[in-house]
Amino acid sequence: MTAQPVESESRRLALRAPLGAAAAGLCAVTLVALVDPNEPGHYPTCPFLSLTGLFCPGCGSLRAVHALAHGDITAAIGSNVLTVLAVVPLVFLWLRWVRRSWTGTARTWAAPAPALWALLVVLCVFGVLRNLPVGAALAP
Repeated sequence: MTAQPVESESRRLALRAPLGAAAAGLCAVTLVALVDPNEPGHYPTCPFLSLTGLFCPGCGSLRAVHALAHGDITAAIGSNVLTVLAVVPLVFLWLRWVRRSWTGTARTWAAPAPALWALLVVLCVFGVLRNLPVGAALAP
């Protein structure tokens, strides 16, 4: 009889990290939803943009999150398509984290090196393309 409460308590404790991350993310999205990044002066300018005059791969992400929070997917894609595309894998990975925490399963894999290299290449290509005339549609 005493094993059940201990097990349920350990499961609740194991969920603290993923639920805390979700709460922090929800707070951040709520802030961006309430404080419009399209209005000047609410957020600092991108340091890369300020120094170089070029868009980094993350430029437009705040506007994309703001648009997503308001259900405007078209505007979000126009601000930063990579931010929009990142939502699905991030939710999937978070759900895996919750499941792993709940079941007590140890993490058995890390991101494979080729996947991390591919992500780096995508970010670099995206960052370069959005600053060229051919990729003007990718600019925020």
